[in-house]
Amino acid sequence: MNDSTLNAPITDDSPPSLWLGIEQFNQREFYACHDTLEAIWMDAKSSEKNFYQGILQIAVALYHLGNHNWKGCVILMGEGIHRLRGFLPHYEDVDVQGLVIHTSQLLQAIQESGADHVGAIAQQLERGENSLTYPVICRYSESTSSSDA
Repeated sequence: MNDSTLNAPITDDSPPSLWLGIEQFNQREFYACHDTLEAIWMDAKSSEKNFYQGILQIAVALYHLGNHNWKGCVILMGEGIHRLRGFLPHYEDVDVQGLVIHTSQLLQAIQESGADHVGAIAQQLERGENSLTYPVICRYSESTSSSDA
């Protein structure tokens, strides 16, 4: 995670606690992230709810993964990815495309490993083995968009 992620300016319309929730996500404090973003989600306009709920679901999926709950992880991760697709490539200064791509790759690895190997996947993530890493939410920047071209 880079410092610009934590100190990213928010747009005028962004809830003040959005980047706190993102910092919690990036620090792997998934339960705290859930609580922070749930408060935003509850008060969000209906057109924004899927954005916050998508990040929430990915956070809770990663929490389930840490508890070796394969089914909960796979279901919520898939639902979170699906909800975020409507906000590609970015929303509220968040690189949604990067989050969706990274989370989709992780979901594929988790699904391919099967429920019997969820503990091994969780350990590989913690150790950074086999190129598995936790998704990180980054600030969207012009350099992100030009590298996609």
